[in-house]
Amino acid sequence: MRALCLITVKPDKVDTVVEILKKKRKIVKQVMIVTGRADISTILRGTMDEINSMVIDFKKIKDIVTTE
Repeated sequence: MRALCLITVKPDKVDTVVEILKKKRKIVKQVMIVTGRADISTILRGTMDEINSMVIDFKKIKDIVTTE
């Protein structure tokens, strides 16, 4: 299963968060900087439980404000 997760980060922290996300290669298949309401878009691949677990793990990164 594949999923798209939109991430909003604290000001001036996009590059830092992108580097952290790139290290999570088991589930995170692609990381993209986007414009608009979100700052980063990720494509996740795995089971529904793995994807849910990864999104919960994203919220532990101090510079991430929200995920959707």
